[in-house]
Order: sequence, then C-alpha cells, then structure tokens
Amino acid sequence: MEIAMWLVLGVLAVVAVSALADRIGISAPLLLVVAGLGVSFLPFVPDYDLNPEVVLVGILPPLLYSAAYNTSFIDFKAKKGTIASLSVGLVIFTTLIVGWVTYLVVPDIPLAAGFALGAIVAPPDAVAATAVAKRVGMPTSIVQVLEGESLVNDATALTALRTAIVAIAGTVTVLEVGLGFLLAAGGGVVIGLIFAVIISMVRKAISNPLYDTPFSLASPYLAYLCAEEIEASGVIAVVVAGLLVGHKSPRIQSGSARLISEANWRAIAFVLENIVFLIIGLQLPYVLAGVQDDNIPLWLVVTCCGSVYLATVLTRFVWVYGAALLADIRWFGVPKTTPNWPELTVIGWAGMRGVVTLAAALTLPLDVVNRELLILVAFVLVIASLLIQGTTLKALVHRLRLRPPDEAEQALQQAALLDRMTRAGRNRLAELGALDNPELEVVVKRISDRAEDRRNAAWERASLRSETETPVQVYSRLRLEMLGAERDEVLCARDEGGFDDEVIRRVIRLLDVEEGMLDGPQTVVGGDDDLVTSERLSGTCEHLLTALPRPVPEEPVCGECIEEGLRWVKLRMCLECGHVGCCDSSVGRHATKHFEVTEHPVMRSVEPGEAWRWCYVDELLG
Repeated sequence: MEIAMWLVLGVLAVVAVSALADRIGISAPLLLVVAGLGVSFLPFVPDYDLNPEVVLVGILPPLLYSAAYNTSFIDFKAKKGTIASLSVGLVIFTTLIVGWVTYLVVPDIPLAAGFALGAIVAPPDAVAATAVAKRVGMPTSIVQVLEGESLVNDATALTALRTAIVAIAGTVTVLEVGLGFLLAAGGGVVIGLIFAVIISMVRKAISNPLYDTPFSLASPYLAYLCAEEIEASGVIAVVVAGLLVGHKSPRIQSGSARLISEANWRAIAFVLENIVFLIIGLQLPYVLAGVQDDNIPLWLVVTCCGSVYLATVLTRFVWVYGAALLADIRWFGVPKTTPNWPELTVIGWAGMRGVVTLAAALTLPLDVVNRELLILVAFVLVIASLLIQGTTLKALVHRLRLRPPDEAEQALQQAALLDRMTRAGRNRLAELGALDNPELEVVVKRISDRAEDRRNAAWERASLRSETETPVQVYSRLRLEMLGAERDEVLCARDEGGFDDEVIRRVIRLLDVEEGMLDGPQTVVGGDDDLVTSERLSGTCEHLLTALPRPVPEEPVCGECIEEGLRWVKLRMCLECGHVGCCDSSVGRHATKHFEVTEHPVMRSVEPGEAWRWCYVDELLG
C-alpha cells in the first residue's frame, strides 16, 4: 500500500510541477530535478535506492521506442553521418578522455574503471535533449541532430560499459572490443528489422484499435528483450523498430487506431519522461550516504567531479568543431562542407545527461575501487549538465541569433501540401466516375466542399490575422455554438432517462470527433516583407524563377469584388500584369479566375508581411 501511495504522489507531483513549469516558462525536466532534490531532504520522504533494471529495462525501451516512432526516418537518413559521428565517435572519444582524466585524478583506481565511468557519462540523454531543445526554440536542423544522436548513443555507451566492466575483472584486447561492438550493433539492427516487419504485419492485420494499443505498448519490450537475450544491443533493436514502424504507420494503421495509440503513448511518455527527472533528484541522499560510508575526502570529491564535468564539456566541443573542420577540407575531389559555427556551438553545449547515466553507474560491480565516488561523480554530472547547460541554452540560442522553426514557412508548406492532397482526392473521384455521375452530384458536392474548406482554411492560417472573420472562422465559430447546444440537449436527455447509456456515449463521441475536426484559429505569422522567400522554401520552377517582382499597391483592392458587391478575404497579385484579385477563400475567387482567362502563371500575396508566390501551372509554392 505504501509503494502505491508514493507512486500516486510521484505522478501527481509530475503533473503539478510540469504545469507550473509551463506557466512560469521553465523547462519541466529542470524544475522536476530541482523539486526532487528539495523533496529528498524532507524527513518523511524515504530514501529510494534506484534499481538500474527499472530504468534500463522498464523505462528506457518505451521511451526510446516512442522517440524513434515520432522521429522522421527521412530526416534521420539525411543526417545519418552527423548522427553516427556524435552517437558513436563522440561517445567512444568521451569514454577514452574521461577514463584517462579519472585515472589521473583518483588514486589507486584501475584504468578500466576510469573507462567505465567514461562510458557511463558519455551519452547525452534522449529526453533532456529534445525537451530542452524544443522548449528554447532551436532551429529544426539542430533538434533533428540531437534527437538522432540521443536515440543511438545509449547503445554505444552501454556496450562500452560492458567491455570496461569485463576489463576490470580481467583483460580484453582491442580486437575483442571492436568485434563485440560490431556484433552487438549488428545484432540489434537485425533484431530491429525483424521486429519492424513483425510489428507492421500484426498491426496491419488488427482491425480493432483496442487490440492495437496493448500490442503497441508491448512491442518495445519484445524487441529489447529478444536482442538482449542473444547479447545484441536492445537499444538499437528498439530504435530501428520504432523508426521503421513509425515511418510505415500511416499505411498499416487505420486513422482511429493511430489516434487512440497516439493519445495513449503521449500520456505514457509524458509520465515516464518526467518521472525519471524526479527520480534523479530523489537519489541524492542515497548517493551521499554511500560516499560518507567510504570516508572519501571532500577535496577528492570536488576535484573528481569538476575534472570529469570539464572533460565531458570540452571533449564534446573538440569533437564537434574537429569534425566540422575536417568536413571543411576538400578530400579526393569531394566538395567541402561549410560549417555553420553558431549551430555547432549550440550542439556542442547541448550535452545534457539524464537517468540512463545514473542507472548505468549503479551497475558498476560492488568490488570496484571507489565505486561510491564514481556513482556520485555520475550523479553530479547529470545535475550539473541539466542545470547549467539546460538553463543557459535559451540565452545561447538567442545570443547567436539562431532562428526557431518558422511558423510562416510551415503554414505555407502545409497549405501547399493540402492543395496537392485535395487534387489527388478529386482525381480519385474522377477515376471512380463519380464526377460524371448525375446521381452522385449532391454527394460529390458535399465531399468537394469539405475538401475545399479544409484547403482554404490552411491558406487562411498562412496569412496574417485580420480584423474581419474569414469564412472558415465564421463556420467554426457557429458550428461550435451549435455543437454546444446539441451536447447540452443530449445531456438533458441522459439526465431525464429513457435512453440507453451506450447510445448516449456514442452520440457524445460523434460530437467530440466533429469538434476535434473543426479548423482552429489562424496563426499569426507577421514580420517584414521578406518573411518567407523562395530561398527558404524548397519549391521552385521556371515560372517562379523568371517572374519579375512588381511593386505592391499601397491600398490593394479586388476590382471585381467591388463591381459585383462581394467581400474578399485575402488579396493576391499577378506578377505578369499586376492584376489584384481575391483568394480562393473569397466568394469571387478572382485571382484564380484571372489565371484561367489569361494563363499568367505566377501570383503573389499582397497581404502585409507576406512575400510568398504561387505558380498555377506547376502548382508549386515558392
């Protein structure tokens, strides 16, 4: 009963502290660590001796699987060189440097034990990196690198730790180390591929979302345990399976299954991700007690902690900058890569450690010399990296003037993608003969209107907020009012009795689904006229490249709307003749009609703060 009570209190503490962090603008992991440190000194809070198996087997597999599942496989492949350099090369480099530093600082410690500590503190934490990175508004390119690195580096570090522990008890050759690492990594990849195929086949065959979710939760444990059973890397197996299954998910699962699974995984990942930071803070009394029992001098504790912390920070910068300088050299005719030094600086400073480091430290054999000191060093490094790097990253990003993900660009890309998607849907209706079937005219119009509303809503979100409501906003507002009244009436009928409870729940679920489908409010994406340009978007074609710029009218208007007594929503200008017409969300759709008559290929937005262009011929955003 007492264990259950503390578990419940832990979950409630995670929710409360996370909510407070959101309100005051601090990263939740950092605040949870501080809360755990503070609570650990309260007299009524029991000392919690963390079992490393709880983290390495109970918490790590689902967290890695969730992170890998939601990581872009395309982006991971595109940055595989950088990710491999950080997650393999840097981990090994850090292991060696920290090992030598520990060997020189701590008396009587074996070099293999120093390497063990190096492997323990080498991998930055997956959760800490992404949580803090997204919170401070880092560019997407940096977040992708940090996410990819943190997915794989645990496997490298845990393999290196195994080797170091074996070396403590005996001898091990460089050949054995290399062969063991290749077998562990290769075995993990093979197991991950096998399970990705199995998971995909099973989830494709499952039609009931209620069956799909439990199988999804069991998948990372199955992949991890099978890989560890044959002494392969369970971490790599889970990451490979998660990456591939996440990439295939839209093709193998129904929409309802993905929605239910995503909701469950978000809740589970939220609790697990945040409770590990609370656990880190709660470990302080246990770690300090171990050092006191061994009577380790304070000067040695301070010297060792400071030396290892500096070694991990400096080795990361040396590796990141060194790899960039090597890439800047032209090798064998291969074009060199120009380093982005501000981004490299942020990547170098973003090496925050987490609960895996602490759990790995607790796996050290009991007979290792100064074991408690090594555990304390790992603990201090985790706390220091979270509180020092974690709290200064935002200031560093702003100081280096790195731009966060551009909401305007993302909104425009979404609108262009929805255009493409809508065309594909209409083409499918044409293939089925529905467009030419008079009997289906009413149905086809309903379908087309909904697709067009969704497309127009995306283009409206890509524009600045205006004082007048757009048609989609009016529709959403009025429909929400209707849904509220409809829900109230259903609840009144429920309270009066006479309707089966299951019927009531089904009707409320229908209302909830429709409410969730309503297009939300517009995103404000203001800025200067060069906020979004062709250089910042991937799309380009001959028409976009050759279209000459034209001055925007001081007070642009849609002449056709004025003549016809209509009201426009947004205005667009033809770059060939300067004609200004209203957008497709407007009743008149005069910009599109102008193209249909003149075939002038390129128009641009003339709304304040927008500089994007659209090619009607190639249907491309630039």
